[in-house]
Amino acid sequence: MASEIASLALGSSAMPTPDAEVTRLLAIMARLRDPQTGCAWDVEQTFATIAPYTIEEAYEVADAIQKEDWPGLKGELGDLLLQAVFHARIAEEAGLFDFADVAQAISDKMVKRHPHVFGDAGTRTSDEQTVAWEAQKARERGGRTLDGVALALPALKRAEKLQNRAARVGFDWPDIAPVLDKVAEEAREVADAATPDAREEEVGDLLFVCANLARHLGVDPEAALRRANAKFERRFAAIEDRLSALGKTPSDSTLEEMDAIWDEVRAADKRRPSGADKA
Repeated sequence: MASEIASLALGSSAMPTPDAEVTRLLAIMARLRDPQTGCAWDVEQTFATIAPYTIEEAYEVADAIQKEDWPGLKGELGDLLLQAVFHARIAEEAGLFDFADVAQAISDKMVKRHPHVFGDAGTRTSDEQTVAWEAQKARERGGRTLDGVALALPALKRAEKLQNRAARVGFDWPDIAPVLDKVAEEAREVADAATPDAREEEVGDLLFVCANLARHLGVDPEAALRRANAKFERRFAAIEDRLSALGKTPSDSTLEEMDAIWDEVRAADKRRPSGADKA
């Protein structure tokens, strides 16, 4: 068996096919996890130790997409696929399930949730399918409205999902005006908070209602914050470049000097085409 796995892992020079390459990847993981001849690091890993890498790889996929780095995306998708293979291998060794079970489960779910494609539910628009998808997921979940929103999600994304769930059962503001009022109210409460614990709670409330504001505006709060982060990085780099040309660094410059450069860069940004800061 070991020699068979080794042979599969090495692959061949033939034109790659999906079946052959998935089989090869599974063989590579099996060899890496072999207690006698594998990699010590890979052998030591568990579901819990690998989970952070899985999350990181998903973000790197999103980053490549945002940058429109298509060659990079190929590599990042491979890294993410490796995570699924890694978890499936650990599960197989524990007698829980294997990669085939994982693939079968998602295939069965896709067929079940697309009766308009694989059944006789009739044609649906994209919006109709979204509603039907969420209704099907709710039936499968059972229990309470907010059950099943993953705790490991980024807090901002999880806030959006919790709010969407509540909105589907009618717990939502009717329009944007009261949301804006609530943002102002929460900002005042942040200013009035007198202890570290109170400040943390009030900032959390403010961030939560900001996520709700984004939802009412049809804005993805995670995407919006990523865009703001990129804008800040670009503008601060411009400050460093300007200071460097003067033989200075931020640490030996005044806030007034840096603010003046920031204002110049910000003004230049306003003249750039809309959306140019997404790069």
